[in-house]
Parts: sequence; structure tokens; C-alpha cells
Amino acid sequence: MIAEWRNLSDGFRGAGPVIVAGIVVCLFLIIWYVARKKRRMAGDIWTAIDEMEGHEFEHWCAELLRHNGFRDVEVTKGSHDQGVDILANKDDIKYAIQCKCYASKLGNTPVQEVFTGKTIYHCHVGAVMTNSYFTESARKAAEATGVLLWDRDKLERMLEE
Repeated sequence: MIAEWRNLSDGFRGAGPVIVAGIVVCLFLIIWYVARKKRRMAGDIWTAIDEMEGHEFEHWCAELLRHNGFRDVEVTKGSHDQGVDILANKDDIKYAIQCKCYASKLGNTPVQEVFTGKTIYHCHVGAVMTNSYFTESARKAAEATGVLLWDRDKLERMLEE
């Protein structure tokens, strides 16, 4: 029996580098497949988000905030909300947040609205959340007013946390 085992193992001599190379290729393919699947799933998530209507997007944003440690997250009533869609707290800071689900870049109007709404709701910070991005004008208005701009990239990072 031992002699048979030795004869069998003699056939594998020199195969070590081939086996290692095979394992490396298999690991590479597994990593590539998982990364590809993750990218595809992320694309599916953003497709669904991009197709949301306004109030649905507001509720999705509220859940994302809860997932990121915000407390007392409340979606305001749809009409007469004074430019604030969500009220939330984090680290003893009260946030007034406007949510915009747009296909194009957002201008400075949402920044102005949430800045006003922040004051009306007695909040410390105003923010605009969007599935899109902001124009240069919006960024300048936010810088001047202290309003936070949470664009698609920021939401992507929040999803990963």
C-alpha cells in the first residue's frame, strides 16, 4: 500500500508550481466574479432609486439616515413643509434636510429653501440630499449659507456604511 502511494505521488513531482498557479487563477476568478456581482447589484440599486417619485425618495432617504446613526428621523408632510422633507438628529445636532430625486444637476433653489426651512424648524444644520449632483451655483450658495450638500457620491458612501 505504501509502495502504491509512493508511485502515485511520484507522478505529481514538479506539479507544485502548476497547482499554485491554478489556485491563484481560481482565487482571481472568484474575486472578479464577486466584484462584478457587487457592481451589478449597486447599479440595480441606483436604477431603482433613480426611478423613485419624490415622496418615495424621501422615505428612502429617511431609512438611509437611520442606517447611518441618525435618530428621531421624521418625514414631514408633503405640502407646506417649508423646504424641509426630513427632520433628524445626530450627536445632539438637529438637521433639516431637503430630498431631491432628479435626473439633472440641482441648482441653488433647494439650498435656499432648506436654509430658510432650517430656521423655521429651529435646526442647527440644513442639508440637501440628492441622487444626482449640484451645479456650481448650488455649491457657492451652500458654502455661503453653511448648507450641506449630499450628492450621489455621498449617498453611495452612506450606503456602504
